[in-house]
Parts: sequence; C-alpha cells; structure tokens
Amino acid sequence: MLRQGGAFGSLLRTGLTRSLSSLAIKLASAGLTYIGFVVLARTMSAAEYGYFAFGLALATVLAIGAGMGQQTAVMRFHAEDMARKDSAAARTTLRAGSMLTILGSLLVAAALCLYAAIADALRGSAPSWPLYAAALLVLPMALGEYTSAALRTQGSIWTALAPRDVVWRIALPLLALALAAAGVMLTGWGALLLAAGLLLVVVAAQYGLARTERYQLPLGFAGLSGFWRARGKISLWLLLGGFINAAALNADTIVIGALLAPEQAGAYFNAFRTGGLMTLFAFAISLVIAPPIARHFYAGERHKAQLLLAAGTWGGFIFSLLAFLAFVFFGNPIMSLFGESYGDASILLIILAVGFLADAATGPSRSVLMLTGHEKRYAAIFGLTTLISILAQIAVLPSFGVIGVAIVSSLNRMLAYGLMSWQCAVRTGLDPTIFGILRLRTHSGGQEGATYETPLVKNEP
Repeated sequence: MLRQGGAFGSLLRTGLTRSLSSLAIKLASAGLTYIGFVVLARTMSAAEYGYFAFGLALATVLAIGAGMGQQTAVMRFHAEDMARKDSAAARTTLRAGSMLTILGSLLVAAALCLYAAIADALRGSAPSWPLYAAALLVLPMALGEYTSAALRTQGSIWTALAPRDVVWRIALPLLALALAAAGVMLTGWGALLLAAGLLLVVVAAQYGLARTERYQLPLGFAGLSGFWRARGKISLWLLLGGFINAAALNADTIVIGALLAPEQAGAYFNAFRTGGLMTLFAFAISLVIAPPIARHFYAGERHKAQLLLAAGTWGGFIFSLLAFLAFVFFGNPIMSLFGESYGDASILLIILAVGFLADAATGPSRSVLMLTGHEKRYAAIFGLTTLISILAQIAVLPSFGVIGVAIVSSLNRMLAYGLMSWQCAVRTGLDPTIFGILRLRTHSGGQEGATYETPLVKNEP
C-alpha cells in the first residue's frame, strides 16, 4: 500500500481535490433546496404544497425521459471521442445531445398537456393545472441536467453546477417569500410555473457564460442523424437507465399523490428529500470522478479507476453514516422545520434513511455500469427491482399507508444497489463498494490485464 502513495496522491490532486468545489456547490445546493422546500411548505397550504410535490416529482421523471439518455451519453461518448483524439466527433456528440434533449422535451411536454386535456374532458372537470405546469417544467429541467453533464465532461465545475444548483435555488424561495409578504399565497401549479420560468432563465444564462469561458455547447442539426445511427441504440439504453433511476427516486411521491391525499404526498416528499441528503457527499464526489473513471477505464487503467472509486465511496459513506445518526436522534425537530404538522413524518425519515445508507455503502455502482458499457445490465436490474417496488407499494398502500411505502422503498434500494455493485465487480473488475479498498492491496488489484466482458477501448457500434 505504501508504494501506491505517490500514484494515489497524484490522483487525489488531479481528481478528488476538484470534488471540494463540487462539494461546496452541492452543500450549498442541498441547503438551499431544503430551505426552498421549507419556505414553500410554510407559505402554501398543505394541500397545495402536496400538489407542488406531486408535479415536481412527475416533471423530474419526465425530464429524464425527455433527455433521451444524453445526460449520461455525453459523458461516456465524449470521453471515448477524446480518448481517440477525435475533437470533431466530440463536438458532434455535444451538439447532438443538446438537440435531442430539446426535441425530446418538447415532445414529452406536448404529450402531457394532451393527456391532461383528454382526462379533463372525459371527467368533465376543471383543468388539471398542476399537470400543465409540470409539462412546462420539463424542458428547463431536462436541458439544465444535460448542460451540467456536458460542461462537467469538459472539466467545468462552477459553470456546470452553480447556475442551477445555487442561483435557481436562491431565487425560488426568495420570490416565494416576496409573494407571501405581498399577501399572495402560491398554488401548487403557480409554484411549478415559477420554478419553470426561473430555471429557463438560469439555463439560458448558463449557455452564455459557458461560451464566454470557451466551453463547447453547440446547437444545430449538423451530424444529428449520423450520431443517432451510430449511437442511438446505446442512447436508448442509457435513456432507459436514467428513466428508471428517476422513477425510483420519485415514483413513491407520484403513487401517494395519485392514490392518497395531497397532504400525505407532501409529507412523504419532505421525508424522502431529507433522507436523500445522506448521499450528498457521495453524489458530489461522483460528479467529479465519473469522467476520469471513464477515461481510465477506456485507457485500460483500471487500477487508477479503482483508487478513485475507493476514496470516493468511503468519503460518501462516512458522511452518510453521520447523517443517519442525526436523523435517528433528531428526526422530529428536523421534519418540524416544514411545519408542526410534518413532525410525525420523522418515522418515514428513519425508515427511508436505512435504504439511503445502503446506497452510500455500495458507491457509484449505477454510474460505473452506465459508463463502462453495461447499461443493459443496469437497466435490467434496476428496472425489474423498481417495477416490483412500485407494484408492491401500490399493494401495501391501502393497508399500511405511507409507512408501508417507505419500507418497500428502503428494501428495494438495498436489493437493487447490492445487485448492481456485485455486477460491477464481476463485469468490469471495479468494486464500487466500501469493500473496494481491499482490491488495492496489490498494485494490480487483480484488475490490470485481467479479462472482463467490456473491452478496454470501446469501438464504435
């Protein structure tokens, strides 16, 4: 292990140290997001906040689908193109990803509006404004996610993350407070529209800022058809993977919002988002180490990739463990920040936190599978477990309510991420879990030169 000190130190300086900037932004983002939800919960009625939570969860899932898998594809394909020193192909990857995201978002938003109109006509009811507002949120959410990924793969941190994760999250609660001070109580759909308009402005400003810093975010249809012919099939698998992941994170709230009262959806939404703070550090690190892991993997440098994985996973797990203990002992006052009526949701927080702790212990297994050519295996594992989880939640909801939904969610998270981390080790030679550090006892770690299903340099399909 001592002989690895120099190599590890170099990787830490060039890779993991950059996660400090990412972590600073994500910490600010998490705090601002939490404050934003607290502000909205306290300035809206419980029912309207529930409609907002339902619409936000729905828009999040649809935005991932609208992105056509390009949020992940751009990091994978751009890394491959640059490894071959093909800058023209890398630029085409960036341009095609932007256009596919925009076109997909417009199509999905139109489909949701059409569904809302037909459903309202059949029921003879008033317009379902939360659905229309959620549809308008799809484009800015999808484009913001893609732009962040495209800039991160080019080495940007602040420009990639700060506009959406900081500026947008500051502006939304401030405007909500201003409206409340003026005597205007936001409705659920009004809050969604406010979020959509602000995010669209922020993403547009991000494009301008990126261009002044000479990052590439090209637009246009040049090379789009060729890109789709060559990489469309893989993109669809990446789309399925991303959609499944978004569904796993938001399906609970959507199921509760559709089958129970909006107040219960709001309480569960707050507990789930609070529990999600446990994986904050791990997520911040993965934002930075995902591109270099892809580069090391396709360059045949699995040992370097394992070094990054081991350090990142342990950093994220320690943070998650401390957060878990805080939720166990102080869950009630934490949930009461949203309002006194939300204090009882602390039991939901603790149940969900168990699943998030397992998530942190297995590291960025999802990203490793997606970036190393095993997107089909990821989609199969996570897709099946998510489908089973949703069906189980629907089944237990009438008898066990939101408590049953939370238990199913945690059990599913432990099963899914356990299976994915196992497949990472078997298929790629990389162990993303907290036990991956054991592979560093020798220089090769049982990886360099070993034979695995994925080639060291992936050829074009």
